[in-house]
Amino acid sequence: MHRRARGAQRTQRRRSAEIGRRWAGIPLICGVAVALAACGAGSSAAGGSGGSDANAAGDERPVVLTTFTVLADIAEQVAGEHLRVESITKVGAEIHGYEPTPGDIRKAADADLILDNGLDLELWFARFVEGLDVSRVVASEGIEVMEIAEDAYSGRPNPHAWMSPLNVQIYVDNLVDAFADLDPAHAEDFQQNGEAYRAELQEVQDVLVAELSVLPENERALVTCEGAFSYLARDAGLTEQYIWAVNAEQQATPQQIASTIEFVEERGVPAVFCESTVSDKPMRQVVEATGARFGGTLYVDSLSEPGGPVPSYLELIRYDAETIVAGLTGAGG
Repeated sequence: MHRRARGAQRTQRRRSAEIGRRWAGIPLICGVAVALAACGAGSSAAGGSGGSDANAAGDERPVVLTTFTVLADIAEQVAGEHLRVESITKVGAEIHGYEPTPGDIRKAADADLILDNGLDLELWFARFVEGLDVSRVVASEGIEVMEIAEDAYSGRPNPHAWMSPLNVQIYVDNLVDAFADLDPAHAEDFQQNGEAYRAELQEVQDVLVAELSVLPENERALVTCEGAFSYLARDAGLTEQYIWAVNAEQQATPQQIASTIEFVEERGVPAVFCESTVSDKPMRQVVEATGARFGGTLYVDSLSEPGGPVPSYLELIRYDAETIVAGLTGAGG
C-alpha cells in the first residue's frame, strides 16, 4: 500500500502549484497559470524517462524520483518490483544545466522520496526542492570525494562519482537503507537486491583492474575529452589526463590540446578517448599529432534508449571498461 494518504497527496499538489508559480521564469510549453493543472499530459514527455501519469494510474507503490537516468537505473536494481522509480531527465538529456518544468515539480511534490547524486552535479536542485515536504537522499553520501583540479571549477567536488563501480557500491548501500526506511515490509528484499548488484559491480571492477595489469606503467593512462573519469581512473590504477576539466560551451583551447599532446607523447599512451556527449574533434587533433589510436567513445551522464549500447548502468560501466581495455591494450584491433 502507498504510505501517503490521499488527503496528503492533495495537499502536496496544492503545494506544488504554489512552487510552480515561483518558477515562472522557466520556459514553458503551456501557460504558467495552468501549467500544473492542465499540462499533465505533456509533463512526462518534458520532464522524465519514468512512467507516464497514465501508466502510473492505479499503481499504489511508493514513488522514488531520481534526477537522471543513470541514478534511476541503479535505484531500480535495488528497488526491484516494490517501488516505482522515475527519472526527472530523459535519456540523452544534459543533467548539469537542466531546467526543470512545472510537470517535474508536480511529480516531485507527489513523490515519496527524491534521490539526487549530489556533489554539485545538479546545480538546479536546491531551488527545485525548495518548499517540498518530501524526503531526500543524496546517493553519493560517504564516498571519498575528488576535487576538480583546474579551470573555473577548481576546488569544487568532481560530481562523476558513479563512474567508479566501487563508488556505486556505496550508492547501493545508501539506497538499501533509504528504501528500507520508505518501505520496511520489503527491507529484506532491498538488502538481497543490493548484495546481488554489488557483486556484479565488483566483478566489473576486478576484471578491469586485471586486464589493465598487463600494461607497462607509462601506458596506464586514461586520456579523455572531459575530466569525467577521475574516480574510475583512480580506482583502476590509471593516471588521468583530459583536454578540459568540465564541459563548457567554448571549444578546447590550443593550450589545452597542446598539454594533452605533450602528456600522450611523453608517456607513449597508446590510445585516447572521448565522451558521447561532446565533439571528438579536439581529441582527433591529439591523435593526428601523436599517432595514438582513437580508442573509442565513452558514456557518462546518460543511458541510451533500450536497444542502444548502454541501456543500463551496468552495461554502461561494462561498455566503458571494455572500450578502455581494448583501446589501451590493442585488443580491439
